[in-house]
Parts: sequence; C-alpha cells; structure tokens
Amino acid sequence: MSHPLTRVLTLLELLQSNARLTGTELADRLDTDVRTVRRYTAYLRELGIPVEAERGRYGGYRLARGYRMPPLVLTNDEALAVVLGLLAAERLGMGTAAPASAGALAKIERVLPHALREPLAAMRETLSFTANAVIGQAPGTGVLLALAQASRARTTVAIHHQSWRQEHTERDIDPYGVVFHTGRWYVVGHDHLRGSLRTFRIDRIASVTPRTDSFTAPDGFDPVAHLTSTLAQGPYRWQVEVTIHGPLDEIARRLPRSAVTLTAQPTGVLMHARAERLDGMAHMLASLEWPFTIHHPDELRQALKDLAAQLTAAAQR
Repeated sequence: MSHPLTRVLTLLELLQSNARLTGTELADRLDTDVRTVRRYTAYLRELGIPVEAERGRYGGYRLARGYRMPPLVLTNDEALAVVLGLLAAERLGMGTAAPASAGALAKIERVLPHALREPLAAMRETLSFTANAVIGQAPGTGVLLALAQASRARTTVAIHHQSWRQEHTERDIDPYGVVFHTGRWYVVGHDHLRGSLRTFRIDRIASVTPRTDSFTAPDGFDPVAHLTSTLAQGPYRWQVEVTIHGPLDEIARRLPRSAVTLTAQPTGVLMHARAERLDGMAHMLASLEWPFTIHHPDELRQALKDLAAQLTAAAQR
C-alpha cells in the first residue's frame, strides 16, 4: 500500500466504514504516521469530502454526518476511457490550476466496484508512455471555462492580462476559439484595444468578465491554423526558405506546424521557417526523403555540410 493515492482512498474507505477513528488507529491501518494521516485528511477536504477532526483525549476523525459518496455506474469500457483520458491529459500538460486530474481519479476509483477498481488501478500504476511528459502552464479553471463559454456563445469578454514583460492591461476581446498546444492554452480572437487579431496565453489571464455585446467570427476562421502560423513567425535568429520537392500532404505530416509554413509551388513545396540554430534545421531537412533546394540563408548549407561530415565520421568508426 505504498502508493500515496491508494492510501488516501483507503483512508476514505476506513472513514466510510467507521463512525470515528483516532489518528493513531488510522496511522496503524495505513502503515504510516499520524502526521501523514493529517496530510491525507487535508487532501480529502481539498477534494470536497467533509472530513471532521475532533480534538482531545477522545478525539479522532470522521466524515460529516449523513455524508455518503454517490454511486457511479460505468461500464468497463467507459471507466477505462475516463481513466485513460485523465492520465493522457496529465501527461500532455493539459491540467488546470487545481489538482483536478488526481482528484477526479481518486473519486472515480473510490466509487467503482472492486472488480473494476483493481484493474484500473493496475493500469494507472503501470502505464508508460513513449512520448516525454509535457510540463504545462496551467490556466485557472474559471478563466478557461469562461473563455470557452464566450467563444461558443459569441460573446465579448473583458480580460485582465499580464504580458511576458509583466505589464498588466484590461482589454475587451472577441474570443474566436480556444486552442491547446504543447502544454499551453491559448485564446485567439479580436482584440478591441489593438483593433487586430491577437493570441493570448490563458495562463496569463487573471480574470474574465462577460460583456453584453455579441460578435460574429470571420467565415472559415481556423483558430488552430492561425495559432500555429503565429508561433512559426516568432522572434528567431534565422529566417529559412527552402523548396522541398515532394507532395504537400506528406511533407505537412512530417514537419511541425508550429515551426514552418508550407506553400504549394509548381516546383515543389516552399517552406518558410524561423530557427534559433541552423544545426537543428539541418537535422530536420536531412530527415526528409525528398530532395530540397536552399534559397536562404547560405549558412544553412554549411550546417548541412557539418552534419554530413559528422555522419561520415560516425560511419567510418
């Protein structure tokens, strides 16, 4: 019973099954100490479970009178889908400011029947991912939900925003869409303060206030396409222009949308990109199976020659 979440769930089971237990009794049953029991009970309170503590010689812990966890009816497939979704969200950095994923998992596992709870717990504790974990920038839950609601209802909102320079501004925006990308949440829309289309990181928005005004998003506007195009035009040292002589659809699947823009040309696909280091760009181009022509910068040619020399030396060892 070494896993902390398992102990928390067991603590809840003990409190459900007993009218009152002292800290020492709980510590003995959980194979831990009284201080850790206090930490676990505090965690249950954060999850909304009313654990009451009574001080004194005959004190102890108990659940509030009349409180019972509600039943949850899920099929095996539904329960697995929920658990895998929560685990994947945590892995991708999609969590919000509160420890919501862990809390949801704890509640779900607590109310599932034992025959289903144990296999799902085994899945949670043994599942591995080939992709690296993403450390996300968590937005506030209320801010994220308010922006999503405003985007669906096509309602203007006022936001309190802090820039990367720590500058605070109040502005009205028309949120065209909410996008999650590599550990960060963004809102894309019309900024009334600047009078232009803007992208804001949601973790930098402190508050959202609905306005009475409504808006109409541009026909065919794609928030994902706009975001990836904006990120690809970030402030980097090198501007790269290369024609890749291959099919557009296949090239697009091989290259990161946030790093490049692709345009079909009679002779191939024109790639515009920006890079801080050209050795990384050389590796990316060398990984493609199609020939390519470098337009600029000329320094990229030397980066490719350096990479070729490294590969030749490695092959001769």
